[in-house]
Amino acid sequence: MVGLLPYVLAGMGLGFLVANALVFVDFARYWRRRKDALLIWEALQPRWYVLMGVCLGLALALLIIVNVILVLRTPHSTQRVWSMFGEAMMFVYFAGAQPLSRRIGRGFYADGVWSERGFVPYHQIGGIAWREGNPVTLLLIERFKQLARPLLVPTKYYGAVRRLVRDRIGSHEIMFAGDALDLGGHDERDDV
Repeated sequence: MVGLLPYVLAGMGLGFLVANALVFVDFARYWRRRKDALLIWEALQPRWYVLMGVCLGLALALLIIVNVILVLRTPHSTQRVWSMFGEAMMFVYFAGAQPLSRRIGRGFYADGVWSERGFVPYHQIGGIAWREGNPVTLLLIERFKQLARPLLVPTKYYGAVRRLVRDRIGSHEIMFAGDALDLGGHDERDDV
């Protein structure tokens, strides 16, 4: 069973490699798109951010240092190298990619909305809903995926976000469609 652990860590490393690549691609997309920002804000800090980001990053850094020392003292082991690959990818995620993803401006751009789970062009939004709470959450319902993407809205931007959504509906950039979202003969902007 112990001999299987390096390969499990290597598999996790491959998963974290993909996650890291996705975050870096998203950040590059944000960097190109940021000049077209209409109303953006920094991502709100998750409840367990210090534990997940900082503590896990430090623990993984310490683990990598210990493993490097062990690799230098023992004969070369392919299994230990695969373990270190997995640990390194997890370290890059928690110490680099996760803080970088928080720097992506959430909010409204000229061609869409950057939610907590990625960018959604206006033409793909088939419905919206508000979830009251702290913070207020705008749910963006994608037209073809039956998927809701949350956008956490800081209290100070709540009024501006409502106006922006209303304007986008009025200019028909956001259009509600489908039976589940059929709004009848009234003005769709009143639903915001």
